[in-house]
Amino acid sequence: MIAESGSQEADTDNDADAVQTSARRVVAAPPLMPEPGPARREGLPLLAFVAIIVLAGLAHLTGAPIFISVALLATGLAGIGLHLHSMRSEHRTAALLDETTARSRAEIETLADRMWEMQESDERFRGLIDALGDLVIHRNRDGYIVYANRVFADLVETDQRDLAGKTLAELGIEVGIVPDAAFSDHECLSSTDVAINTPSGPRWFSWIELSVRDKDTGAVSHRAIARDITARKRAESSLITARERAEYASQAKSRFLATVSHEIRTPMNGIMGMARLLADTSLSPEQQTYVGAVSTSASALLALIEDLLDYSKIEAGRFDPEPQPMSVREIADNIIELLAARAFAKDIGLGCYVEPDVPQLITADPGRVRQVLLNLIGNAIKFTDSGGVLVSVARVRAETTDRICFTIADTGPGLHDEDLDRIFEEFEQADGTSTRAHGGAGLGLAISKRLVAAMGGTISVSSRIGQGSEFVFEIPAIAATEAQQGRQNALSGRRAVILSKNAVEADAIARTIRANGGAVDLATTAAQAAPFAAGCDALLVDAAMEESDGRLLKRLRLSGFSHCEAITLIAPTDRGMLGEFRASGYATFLARPVRGGTLLRVLLSSHAPSLAQPQLEKRGGPTLRTVSNRQRGLSVLIAEDNDINAMLARATLLKAGHRVKVVGNGKAAVEAVTGAGHNHRFDVVLMDLHMPVMDGLDAIAAIRRHEEETAMSPVPIMVLSADSQEKTRHAVLAHGASGFVAKPLDPEALVNAVEGQVVAA
Repeated sequence: MIAESGSQEADTDNDADAVQTSARRVVAAPPLMPEPGPARREGLPLLAFVAIIVLAGLAHLTGAPIFISVALLATGLAGIGLHLHSMRSEHRTAALLDETTARSRAEIETLADRMWEMQESDERFRGLIDALGDLVIHRNRDGYIVYANRVFADLVETDQRDLAGKTLAELGIEVGIVPDAAFSDHECLSSTDVAINTPSGPRWFSWIELSVRDKDTGAVSHRAIARDITARKRAESSLITARERAEYASQAKSRFLATVSHEIRTPMNGIMGMARLLADTSLSPEQQTYVGAVSTSASALLALIEDLLDYSKIEAGRFDPEPQPMSVREIADNIIELLAARAFAKDIGLGCYVEPDVPQLITADPGRVRQVLLNLIGNAIKFTDSGGVLVSVARVRAETTDRICFTIADTGPGLHDEDLDRIFEEFEQADGTSTRAHGGAGLGLAISKRLVAAMGGTISVSSRIGQGSEFVFEIPAIAATEAQQGRQNALSGRRAVILSKNAVEADAIARTIRANGGAVDLATTAAQAAPFAAGCDALLVDAAMEESDGRLLKRLRLSGFSHCEAITLIAPTDRGMLGEFRASGYATFLARPVRGGTLLRVLLSSHAPSLAQPQLEKRGGPTLRTVSNRQRGLSVLIAEDNDINAMLARATLLKAGHRVKVVGNGKAAVEAVTGAGHNHRFDVVLMDLHMPVMDGLDAIAAIRRHEEETAMSPVPIMVLSADSQEKTRHAVLAHGASGFVAKPLDPEALVNAVEGQVVAA
């Protein structure tokens, strides 16, 4: 680490200074060997040996014995030889000593040069650390500073030499010491963000410290390096502030849209409801047209408000799926029936086919699945002018996944390839020009995509110009409850013929028959149907092709369909002709769009329901039924603070033959139901959620407490609210409500809901 290197700088400096001083002392010391003496000390022994040789000559001349002369001569010569040898040895030793001394001096000078280079390199290293701008601090076991670099000294405005022996706390820096137990057997690397007050304001540093214990000596040291992160901290603070402001703005926008949408829905309820009530009065054809235009415009405005509210909730991140058991078949059939009127008004077909292996129940958010289907099927109907729209529901299984696949195919104009990439974006439409034929805000598909993604599903589209489009969305089949077994071959051996010009609906019916083991043939004219007469058990004829006198069926009977059962396919507007159809020879009917379950029931029944007493199957929308005597003359309490809504509900119920009392707040409703001395008991209570004095939920809770205390049977309480979210429905039911009616109020649906509560009770 840089910190460790920095902490060793003082030791390195001391070693370098010691070596350098030693080098200087060696260089200045006296020579290692004494220099040679004067030449006269070398010449004395040589003269003595010369003198001996001279004496040998004189002895010979004076007649001394020969052996004396020879002895003296040999001694002299030997002495001279030894002297010469000794001189040569001394010269070699002196030369060797001179060479050794020179080499030692060169090595010492080289070492000194290296010490100077190390000192210069260490200074450059320190300069590099300081240039980086990081703080480098070395502390001992007790937290006292051993070394700190120049950057730290400048930051705390203290001389670098005075930092040794101080603690960080004395300098106003709060960085504790890691306890020894934290690194008893290993190193400990700690990290924290530290604020240091400076004359220019507080600055933030990312403080990383390595605490180690020397294995040999047990000495503990803490070496730290800190980097300035003030700019990052300020940026983070700015981002947090900006995010909080954005979240607050988003929440404010959502609250605003929710409030405004609720306030808009309240008068919209009055407009739509009163328009329907007005349509039931004696009006001229022109007046009927105007009233219809009011209803249509109000419905379009309400749909736009719903889209904006959903979009605002998704943008604010407030959308949370509410999974619960739901029937895929029931939702698909209900949506088809709800939108059938739009399709029939454009004279296009609308059919639904659910494969037999689709689970009876899955766990999903039924409200959001319904909303996606409404958007996709509604768009398909809006952009299709001929042909029709077919909805198919299938189960797609893989090794690790089990999913429900909804396919919505239309015969509309189709989409260009470049439009497929942007069709799911906000405020986008296939035709974005000012001359487009269809209106809308361009939010339906964008909302659908987000809803499907939130449920863990996928959505896609494929299209060809002039051949229509196909939207597909899948959701997980969580906690699937399998459909009843044994019905796949329920129609085995049965054969049907469908005569209809509506290819889409005929195809949906044919798929259902084939999926359950039956055989079916399709025809668009009586002549095309004639070859299929042999072996036919059921003849299904579109009521739109039949005349009032039943001549089409008569012609078919003559062409070979004399013994098969005739069934007419009627639209809601054809119900008034049921008597005529029965007189023409039709045994029963199927209401368009045909439900798969109803189709099987009719084809399997040996005695199909008679046209004389039609029993319409239960549907998701308003149904036509006869009110029993018990349901006539019900006593209904309406708690509603909006005068228009109260007037609408009162007029609707009075017209249905019921008795009505209206109060303006929750407290008055509680007093009307529980007040002492009241001998009258209401059959049904309609309770608005948002009212002054006491809101609807508190009023319901008070009524339920009174019933428990007095052992009274609970009165049915229907909640009226413009908030149609699933969680709102669950909340009111959890508070003791018996049912829920969404605003804007549909007069017929309101009457059915009220009377249905009495039947259920």
